[in-house]
Amino acid sequence: MATTENLITKINNGDNKAFRELYGNDPAELSRNAKRYTDLLKQFDTEFGKKDIDFFTSPGRTEIGGNHTDHNWGRVLAGAVNLDNVSVAGKNNTNIIRILSEGYPRFEVDLSSLKPEKSELYSSAALVRGICSRFKELGHAIGGFDACIDGGVPKGSGLSSSASFEVLIGAILNQLFNNGKVDPIQIAIIGQYSENNYFGKPCGLMDQTACAMGGLITIDFKDPSKPVVKKVNFDFVATGFSLVITDTGGNHADLNEEYASLPIDMKAVASELGAKVLRQVSMDQVLEIIPKIRGKVGDRAILRAIHFQGDNQRVVDQVAALERNDFKGFMGMVVDSGYSSYMYNQNIFPVNNVREQGVSLALALSEIVLKGQGAWRVHGGGFAGTIQAFVPQNLLDKYIRTIEHVYGKGSCKKLFIRHQGTGRVEL
Repeated sequence: MATTENLITKINNGDNKAFRELYGNDPAELSRNAKRYTDLLKQFDTEFGKKDIDFFTSPGRTEIGGNHTDHNWGRVLAGAVNLDNVSVAGKNNTNIIRILSEGYPRFEVDLSSLKPEKSELYSSAALVRGICSRFKELGHAIGGFDACIDGGVPKGSGLSSSASFEVLIGAILNQLFNNGKVDPIQIAIIGQYSENNYFGKPCGLMDQTACAMGGLITIDFKDPSKPVVKKVNFDFVATGFSLVITDTGGNHADLNEEYASLPIDMKAVASELGAKVLRQVSMDQVLEIIPKIRGKVGDRAILRAIHFQGDNQRVVDQVAALERNDFKGFMGMVVDSGYSSYMYNQNIFPVNNVREQGVSLALALSEIVLKGQGAWRVHGGGFAGTIQAFVPQNLLDKYIRTIEHVYGKGSCKKLFIRHQGTGRVEL
């Protein structure tokens, strides 16, 4: 750990190896992030006083393949991106965690009680309490610390700001109290546990794992307690395409029931086949049982099961295409995944608000510009939020101009896959 003065010297206006690995080589972007870090240090000193501190980073993630497959023990393809949550943190030698996040009220979590509290449902405090509880249950050390956080992963952006926050807290506990010995996959599993059991959202494990691990990875959740993570070696930059994430707006706050309906529907079909999740059954089994279960589970559940089976296999095919450098074939499967999400998984707009279809409209505009030359699909949970597109350089300006004409300047973000996952920033 270091002092404020030492860290400011090492930041050096972003002119250091660590920043280039995290944020690329654009001087303006390096300078912007250097200011983020310096401002965080000043905020920490003002809020908590001078002490030994460290910087921690946790990236957002982009879901490249496998839409809503993880919660039924399926496969996904995902990557960590260059937008991140950054924290300054240090021990405070108490039994209380004190956190100040930019734009949010400061909150505290007293570690003398680690049981879920109803008053904290859907709050950051619930996530922190749940993570600490699970750390302790698994035999890891916990303790009080102070932290200031800058949320560079926009909330509701489809880049998994909540998962990034969860594994960031896990990384701080890991470094400050456990000498960095807790495996990043275990930190991801702990984050999911907290979101499921303390925050109140029945999420899968893809988001946390992608944020924690970094790079471009495929994850197989056939055994969710021991997900198999494999690095995928592919140079997106060499393709001449940009990865563009568009924030279409919309509010996620009232969508918890919509998100919850996805695993519920899928598992209802699996249950009719004597299984716990859809990974344990085949497409042929789903098709065979349809006449018997339509009245009981409903057609939407069956369609979502068909989506799962298709997208789960598609991940294998996408990875194979990337590994043989067949980018055109890969993009075709991205579009197929998007159509499947729209028609079968039905997570493009909420059924109780059909007038507002920001994601649908963005997909339509993307197809108009990119058909035959790029790829587009819903990104992340769906219903509101973001879409993803692979855009050739000759269409990049036209694509961004077309999308931002509707959703506003700055709604499109050009991203890259970054190597480092969640952990301490080694300046």
